Amino acid sequence: MSDQRERAEAFAELHRGPGAFVLANAWDAGTARVLSGLGFRALATTSAGLAFGLGRADGAGLVSRAEALANAGAVISATELPVSADLENGFGDRPEDAAETIRLAAEVGLVGGSIEDVSDGKIYDFDLAVERIAAAVEAARAQPFPFTLTARAENYLNGRPDLDDTIRRLQAFAEAGADVLYAPGLPDLDSIKAVCAAVDKPVNVLAAGPAARCSVSKLGQLGARRISLGSALPRAALTAAVLAAQEIAESGTFTLTTGAMTYAQADALID
Repeated sequence: MSDQRERAEAFAELHRGPGAFVLANAWDAGTARVLSGLGFRALATTSAGLAFGLGRADGAGLVSRAEALANAGAVISATELPVSADLENGFGDRPEDAAETIRLAAEVGLVGGSIEDVSDGKIYDFDLAVERIAAAVEAARAQPFPFTLTARAENYLNGRPDLDDTIRRLQAFAEAGADVLYAPGLPDLDSIKAVCAAVDKPVNVLAAGPAARCSVSKLGQLGARRISLGSALPRAALTAAVLAAQEIAESGTFTLTTGAMTYAQADALID
């Protein structure tokens, strides 16, 4: 699937089922190669993974649009799989900003991307949130291939655990033309099921909290069509590195590094 249209059509088709699929989040070209070799059918970027790799905090506006798109380009170049991107809030508050981000995302080779309804921890007013998604949809539809736009309702990650408002936003985003709907941070399986039942578009579920204790098939039974990993893989990698480094710094021993894959194995994964 070297052609952008072919990747885009394959990505769109995944959302039609049957069942749920996992959208694995890569944070650089190397992890894109590794994940591509493990049988995943599509990849996404992760804003947290990129920010951590750059030595910055996530969600603080410290990563620019240019940096995010350059990272996406590196991921795309390392795989033949479809790649979608975490485009945060579109890198600006105006509907025009969201639209421009989608246009630039398509230019770099992406076949999908997500737009959030939050800025600096503050949820956008309902009308503005919908206008931003509508503008992003218009930019997506202007592409010569099916760009899959995901609209995110960020209430639960920003201190607003309001399921009714979350569903209202997702329904409005669907009406505005979003292809996929996503409410990260839902607190339990009942809320995941309620969201999936309340909308008529594919729903992305984040594999975190109660969802991370479910199987792919179970989340599919709840109504999820797509399951993303968010920052789970970069956090897992960072955890392993920190624990090994702490052992070395504090005790002067190397036990945790001896359990790592060999150099040859690591090199072969990337080759």
